[in-house]
Amino acid sequence: MARQRTFDREAALESALRAFWERGYEATSVAELTAVMGIKPPSLYAAFGDKRRLFEEAVRRYQQTYGAATTHALAEEPTGRRAIERVLRDSAAEFTSAEHPAGCLIITAAVNCGPESAEVEALLRRFRQETRAALKKRIDDDVAAGTLPADTDTEGMAAFFAVVIQGMSTQARDGASEDDLLRVAALAMSTWPTPAASD
Repeated sequence: MARQRTFDREAALESALRAFWERGYEATSVAELTAVMGIKPPSLYAAFGDKRRLFEEAVRRYQQTYGAATTHALAEEPTGRRAIERVLRDSAAEFTSAEHPAGCLIITAAVNCGPESAEVEALLRRFRQETRAALKKRIDDDVAAGTLPADTDTEGMAAFFAVVIQGMSTQARDGASEDDLLRVAALAMSTWPTPAASD
């Protein structure tokens, strides 16, 4: 009969998530992970597989919790402009919250990784590309609705707002406050094109 786990798997996963978020994937060792998770290496491998699979599960947890605000904003707001403005405002609050590490795990966890972490870099890059595509879709929605000019460079706008979000995450890691980032968000939204005048 298999031995029953003697630790709280969800609590351990949350602790691992925060370690990766704070230190990044490559800089977080298995020894550090087991220390913060309160388990021994054999328990980590039995419950989560290896470090990379633990990281992938931590990323999924992040997307369902801390990172879910972006998904909700893009899905729930009636216009692309309002959706992206909400993403920026929510990001300002989330990236600077004192309740967890600063910034965004998806943006920062694989910075400066070596070749051995290429799969992790690719995973996070794919998630960032998916977010950029979702931004573009909402901008395209506004073009289709006639609230943006028909010749709007929606690809360029999506790239711009993705860069703003990534920069906000970095600024939060450097100590920027929520108010600092809200000013950045307001300036970014001031670039939003106005619709062409009707004939």
